[in-house]
Amino acid sequence: MKKTIFTLFLAVLLAACTNNTDTSSTSEPISLEFPDRPDAQNPASGNSNWPGSWEFRSDSPSDDIVVAGDTLTADPDVWFTNMTPGWHATMKSPAGIFWHPSSTAAGNYTASANIFLFDPGSRNEGYGMFVGGSNLSQDNQEYLYFLLRKTGEFLVKRRSGDESVTVVDWTANDAIAAWTETSEVNIENALSVSTDGDSVSFAVNGTVVHTMPKGTLQLDGLVGFRLNHGTNVHISAFDVVEATAGE
Repeated sequence: MKKTIFTLFLAVLLAACTNNTDTSSTSEPISLEFPDRPDAQNPASGNSNWPGSWEFRSDSPSDDIVVAGDTLTADPDVWFTNMTPGWHATMKSPAGIFWHPSSTAAGNYTASANIFLFDPGSRNEGYGMFVGGSNLSQDNQEYLYFLLRKTGEFLVKRRSGDESVTVVDWTANDAIAAWTETSEVNIENALSVSTDGDSVSFAVNGTVVHTMPKGTLQLDGLVGFRLNHGTNVHISAFDVVEATAGE
């Protein structure tokens, strides 16, 4: 992708991404206690740079995959950069996950992200977030992910090593903004995953689309994004709110 396109993205996004939906609870945000957590409004490095300590893992690791965060690398396979407010990611070929080592959640919490999907064309690939991440750089990686796609559907799956198990198959819900023939630059959706006692809930734009028992799911751990190949998104907000003692 050429530098002029990146510049256009920046101009459009700064105008389009200012009206974010907040689906987090009223509990104290744990980011106040952990200043190293990523802040959509104050990136660790300047715009058009790889976002500080963020890490990336491809579903199909290869030395041939070009990963970049600047506007100088020609046609990268993965482009992930600071673009205040938030971060922009363009996935040419691989699917994968992004996470910051300080973004963790445990106990009762709500993890949320506000994501703009840019014109997907004929592709119908998933984009969203994950929770409960562990061993993300190892063969025994684990996480639970919650994705949307352009047709207004959501999916919940569990990743264990190289295997993924479907928890909730693609399901349509009217709460999800879908890409239609009248869509122009992008569509916006706010996702959240909330744990409360023995249950976990998944919400989009403030509406709970699925609730289920935790069961044997491991939901304490790292929180981040998961993007499939061919997706072009802007994440304008990313928060973790943990319930305080007694709530």
